[in-house]
Amino acid sequence: MRNRTLTLALQTIRALATRRMRIHADGIPYDFARLPLKKILNACLVETSILFKPSRPWGWPTHLMVEPSSHCNLACTLCPVTAGLERAQGLMEFATFKKVIDEIGDYIFTLLLWDWGEPFLNPGIYDMIAYAAARGIKTISSTNAHMLAHQENADKLISSGLDTLICAVDGITQETYQHYREGGQLEFALDGIRMVVARKKALGSEKPLVNFRFIVMRHNEKEVPYLEEFVQSLGADALTLKTLNPAAQDPYAADIEAEKHDDFLPQDDRFRRFRRDSTRARIRRKRNPCKHLWCHPAVHWNGVVCTCTYDPYEKFPLGDLRKQSFREIWEGKPYHRQRRQFREDWNHLPRCSECSYAYEGGSCSHETIAEAIFFSKPKLVHV
Repeated sequence: MRNRTLTLALQTIRALATRRMRIHADGIPYDFARLPLKKILNACLVETSILFKPSRPWGWPTHLMVEPSSHCNLACTLCPVTAGLERAQGLMEFATFKKVIDEIGDYIFTLLLWDWGEPFLNPGIYDMIAYAAARGIKTISSTNAHMLAHQENADKLISSGLDTLICAVDGITQETYQHYREGGQLEFALDGIRMVVARKKALGSEKPLVNFRFIVMRHNEKEVPYLEEFVQSLGADALTLKTLNPAAQDPYAADIEAEKHDDFLPQDDRFRRFRRDSTRARIRRKRNPCKHLWCHPAVHWNGVVCTCTYDPYEKFPLGDLRKQSFREIWEGKPYHRQRRQFREDWNHLPRCSECSYAYEGGSCSHETIAEAIFFSKPKLVHV
């Protein structure tokens, strides 16, 4: 605790002196310059509250996940959208998005515009990106890239000011690709990437950084040695290799049998998410490093606020932006109760006990990206 407190104090002093901070998200570094003092001080309060885990938050969220759409055009094997989310599905209205950004946008560093579903099925996503970017928020979205093969969509994406586009493509042949991303066409996805790259060049834009995402699984790990050359040929800026989450009782895959997960686990230990003991059992953490309850909420398309992405079925809602302000939700009793339970015994919280963070190697903050390779220097500074 003493070392973490000292590190936090030094980071705060440096940020206050320089008005600069660097934040990593999904293996990508983001530099912020000329930061407002209130944003730096709020970040300090949040990080301090993460150390002590109070029921009442000491600051406002510094990161935010928003679900533009709960619909998807693919049927990926382990995704709960494929099995059915068991909740109403739809597209987020701009008014809902604007409401949360107007309340807490001054404190947010990174906005993740995806959760469950394909975000670019929502035609209003480009306005959402532009609205957040105008507030100095780093905007990141993840897509299967099919929608971006149309020049009109690619141009709107580039004009919106999106900082990073994660293109989830887990195979470099159609046979490999469709093994997991059922219903998808590899060439459509690659055409989407090529279109964004070409329109960036034509429009003279440095953004978005195009991140080719490859979840390493048993059926595609044979393609890893060929990825760098393949991704470079597309003109993408980065390649990130991500580990698969095989926790069979994780809410991410509540209805998927363990055997199906095992079939997807890669042979190469470098790309297995969790560290294991001599019996090959996953090693459970003594201290859960998750910060979401104090800094990183998730907002579903309908305005329902959840603690994080690991509640796809919306079984643990904390509030509804259609009926409440974000302040009322963030400081409300359901959030207080969740924070207190996490602090006292996270092992008995149904959502947290089998989460990726519960095991050694499963921290989504910095461990789940096995490797990040850059083909161009990221220019992701916000002034």
